[in-house]
This record gives sequence, structure tokens and C-alpha cells, in this order.
Amino acid sequence: MGVSKLDVLYRRLLLTKLFIQGWGKPDDLRRLFEFRKTIGNREKCQQLVPKDYPIFIDKMEEQADCQIMDGHFVSPLDHHLPGIMPAESVKARFQFIIPKEWKSKYRPVCVHLAGTGDHFYWRRRTLMARPMIKEACIGSLLLENPYYGYRKPKDQMRSSLRNVSDLFVMGGALVLESAALLHWLERGGYGPLGMTGISMGGHMASLAASNWPKPIPLVPCLSWSTASGVFTTGVLSKAVNWSELEKQYATETVYEEEIIRLLEYCGTDSFKMGQDFVKNPPSSLDNLQHIDLATDMLDLNAKREVMRTATVTQLSTDTSAFNASTQGILIQDTSNTDYQSHRMSSTKYLSTVNHELLKREKRKASLERESILFMKGVMDECTHMGNFSVPVDPSLIIVVQAKEDAYIPRAGVRSLNEIWPGCEIRYLKGGHISAYLFKQGLFR
Repeated sequence: MGVSKLDVLYRRLLLTKLFIQGWGKPDDLRRLFEFRKTIGNREKCQQLVPKDYPIFIDKMEEQADCQIMDGHFVSPLDHHLPGIMPAESVKARFQFIIPKEWKSKYRPVCVHLAGTGDHFYWRRRTLMARPMIKEACIGSLLLENPYYGYRKPKDQMRSSLRNVSDLFVMGGALVLESAALLHWLERGGYGPLGMTGISMGGHMASLAASNWPKPIPLVPCLSWSTASGVFTTGVLSKAVNWSELEKQYATETVYEEEIIRLLEYCGTDSFKMGQDFVKNPPSSLDNLQHIDLATDMLDLNAKREVMRTATVTQLSTDTSAFNASTQGILIQDTSNTDYQSHRMSSTKYLSTVNHELLKREKRKASLERESILFMKGVMDECTHMGNFSVPVDPSLIIVVQAKEDAYIPRAGVRSLNEIWPGCEIRYLKGGHISAYLFKQGLFR
């Protein structure tokens, strides 16, 4: 199955860059990897958020078809990893939308987590929450992501996370915040409870549901088992600021020497078993060449190859010129008994230059691949569902995927039905963008 041309075209129209400040502080990554071991275990994670965790309602509004409440609470992550969140993200904000009248003794509520670029509540409220009240009398709780909306740091541009570690902070925060809200809903007599999200929101909902100690319906839409492919082989990889990541990886030995040792995941697609991934460039994994726009989508590697070729060509030209001029000078004085000596010396010099330049180019190519592999490793560590507990009842999970999704590559990673035996996977025709635009009814 190919990938959607619309997905590729849409990505080309967006000029924003991700991770412009690099990997994040090494100490933050260490703390996050250690914390992942805790939240990756449901029994341990249960101890992190008390059932009576304080949550506050700030405003209530009566509308014709529903009641809307705005609330807040302090993110539990701030208690366990103080200082790791930006100050603006510490206060978690949410909007709770319920029917004016329930049609049965049950008061079902679904928690919706936000996808990439979904700031504030309007999009989820309009496309999901209000129609769900009308269609099925189901309430919705919309949690605002850290780094989004009111929780966005002042120096962050739109949805462009500044560090790779920001994504892991977001995930850890949403797991604990979702638990706090689910406890609060239970205390209020609401239920049954479910979780959903689209794209990144679907992945975050999957992480949160895996840590809930009871059976819970889960509908992750347009997400998969890990985020590693999203940033290494999917169309979004073009938005990654690879030059800064490579620079930091090359100059800060702590990433290569210490952080790698903290990566534990040992599944079939893990960092530690990724030698095939190192040997093959990312473009070979997705097999995107049959698309007219594939060159543009993968032009990051293409440009680097052109730069390398240009450098070698320039060197070759300069070398030829140097040889010609040198020989011209030497021929003018053939009687010079040092002619052979000079020639041998210049040849040796050029050979040394060529050798050093070749070594530099090989190191550059190696650095590119190592940086991509390192990205795969840290992403698998913190986002791979195989690193988290299996939800209590996988039969309550319906995964919705687009067959031609260019944002969420499925090649080369474990499938969700392998990690969650018993879950259902439904495939839609088309890609990521077309599914988001035209399949909201099916998601509901």
C-alpha cells in the first residue's frame, strides 16, 4: 500500500521546524527515562495519583443543548519530576461538556486528548463533543495538552516543540493527568468512562488507558504502536531540525556514552536491535519512491547527498588544477635534480588531503545515521506501547488507521494487535489528512 499524496503535499505547505533547540537537557532525558520505568508499569503508576486528587471547577455555563464547565488542577507530573515542565504547563486545564439531561441511569463520558496543533478546545468541542451529545448522549472531557493553548511556553512557536524531550514530558504529564481526571469522574458518579484521541492524541490516549487499573474503552484514531517512525521515516521527519540534533549528538558525548545505556526496550524493532536500520537510509524503509513528490518529501537526505557530491567534485577539480600547475612549474626546469622528489612530495600531500576529506565525509554520513538511530531509540523508549502495560481488557479497544497514512508509518514496527491481543483494528481508505477531514463521524 502506498502513501497519500495529500499527506505529502500538506506537509510541504507547512514550514515550521520541530526540535529547534535539540534533544533537551541530558539530565532531563535521564529523569524521564527513569520515570518511564515507573509509568510503564500499571501497578507502580497507580501509586502516583491519589483517588482524591484535587480538581477545581472555575466556571459553569448553561447552553441550549449542554452544560460546559471549565476547570483546572496542578499536573501530578510536577510533584514527581519538579522543574521538568515549563511554568506555563504546570497548571492543567480542561473543559467538561455534558448533556442537560441524561437519557438513562448511566452518565457516560469520554476523555478526548488533543492531536498535533489542537490548541484550546474549539476543534474537539465542535467536531467531537457536541455531536456526541446529540448523537449518543455521551459527555466529553477535553484536556488541554502541555505546551498547547494556555499551557504553551512563551518562546514556543505555535505547535513546534523546542526539544525532543518536550514530547516525553507531554506524554508523562498526560498519563498522570488523565488518571486524575478519571478518578474525578468516578467520584462524581459518571460512567462508563472511555478515552479517545486523533493522531498524537490517539497515541497519548493509548498510553493513558494502558495505565488505568480497570477495563476502559479506547478508540485511538490515526495513531500506531510507536512515535519513532513519525520522526524518522514519516513525512513529519522533514520538519525535524536534524542539523541541530546532529551537531549536539556529535559535540555532547553524554548522549552517545550515557543516554544510550538507559534505553531498555528490547522488542523486535528496538534501538539495540536496529543494526539493519543503521545500514539502510530511512528512505528505503518506507519505499516512497513511486510517488511523484517523494523526492521533495525526502529532500533532507537528498540535499545532504548533493552537498557531499559537490564537495568531492570541487576537491577533484582543485586537485586537477593543482596537479597541472605543479607539473607545469616542474617541467619548466627539467634539469632540476629534485624534480622526482618534488613530484612525490606533492602526490603524497594530495593523497593525505584526499584521505582526510574522505574520512570527514564518512564521519558526516555516519553521524547522520547515528542521529536518526538515536532518535528512533529515545522515541521507542518513551512512546512504544510495548514499553507499557497491556490495557486490562484489550477487547474494548478499536484502533482506527488510514491505509495510506504518510504521517504514521507502520512498516518496520510491531503492530498493535500483536502488543494488545484481542483489540480490533479498522482500516480506512486514504491518508492521514483526508481521514481527519472527512472521517470525524466514523471516529465518533
